[in-house]
Amino acid sequence: MRILGKIWRLRRKFTTAPVKSIILATFLLIVIICSSYMGIFTHFQEKDYYTEFSYPLDVDLQPLVKDMVVGKVPSIKPINMFNYTYLKLCENKCSNKPKLLFVVKSALTHFEQRQAIRQTWGNQRRFSDVEIRRVFLLGTGFDPDIQRQIDLEDKMYSDIVQADFVDDYRNNTLKTMSGFKWAVEHCPSVQFVAFSDDDMYVSTKNLLRFIRNPSNYPEEEPLPRIVQGIEHRERSLKQEIVSATLEEEEEEIHDFSNLNQDSKLYAGYVFHSPPQRHQPSKWYVSLEEYPYHLWPPYVTAGAYVVSREALLELYYGSFYTKYFRFDDIFLSLVSLKVNIEPVHCPEFYFWKKSYSKDGYRNVIASHGYGNPNELRNVWNEQKSAGHA
Repeated sequence: MRILGKIWRLRRKFTTAPVKSIILATFLLIVIICSSYMGIFTHFQEKDYYTEFSYPLDVDLQPLVKDMVVGKVPSIKPINMFNYTYLKLCENKCSNKPKLLFVVKSALTHFEQRQAIRQTWGNQRRFSDVEIRRVFLLGTGFDPDIQRQIDLEDKMYSDIVQADFVDDYRNNTLKTMSGFKWAVEHCPSVQFVAFSDDDMYVSTKNLLRFIRNPSNYPEEEPLPRIVQGIEHRERSLKQEIVSATLEEEEEEIHDFSNLNQDSKLYAGYVFHSPPQRHQPSKWYVSLEEYPYHLWPPYVTAGAYVVSREALLELYYGSFYTKYFRFDDIFLSLVSLKVNIEPVHCPEFYFWKKSYSKDGYRNVIASHGYGNPNELRNVWNEQKSAGHA
């Protein structure tokens, strides 16, 4: 009984009011710290996007952009100039005035991914009556052996555009704008530019169908296959080097585009979403970086297409838009300021769409094809089916 009494007294001692208060306070402190870390309180401090939005420079961009497009000196000094030095320029890539240009953001070491793209959707002679060109965007690294391989690759294929910024995810906006700058300055006659990551499946045929009539895609009937494609044959590395610049013309596309030449097309998978405020996220954004509760409508950066007019306005508009580290968000801010509304098309998949032969009939792009062999297999099957 004495032992039970001691236990009872100890229990009462440790459940007195002060101890309970300490436990409760500790619990609440943990909840507050976790909530703050996860960004819950930050959301209460956000400004309303619809009523309070303003983003530097807070000026009327239209006249400034128009002046720059025609080569006039603007009345206000730009805040961004993206003055890269291009280490590899592909100066003559667009000498034949292509209608479609693929600009592919690629990592330095992704040699196999680039080769697979050249052999599939990046084939510059995919259609005999549509002039297509491709370039791969690269930054710089710190491994001289990798750079030597890139130098050799560029000699073989003449499709590398490399600028002097560190090739890193944190510099995605720099990489994207290096592509815009290159397309504006070195491909002045191109009608449409498709931007893509190097882990995407792309159907060039469906992209051309979409460009032909964006508002109705994929309602219209697929364009006819005029010539049956020649089956892909495996080649040795030596044969690949010899034939690196020889790509076979295979089919024709009629009535390439019904869009007016002045159309401002900026299209892909469009999101309407809030910023990520929880600190562990790869996409965490502080209130200091962006104080509003929503992003402007933005096109996911994996794959999208712009017309020539949109390319020019987005590029020159970027000179007057405060830099943002996420390239898709930066372009959304620019597009809002130059009054270009992004066009949503669900056939640009920012995730990997489950594959089936018929299920990819209307797919324009799908993420998740970092495996070169898988890309070749899927693309070749879709090409045989008339969908790529």
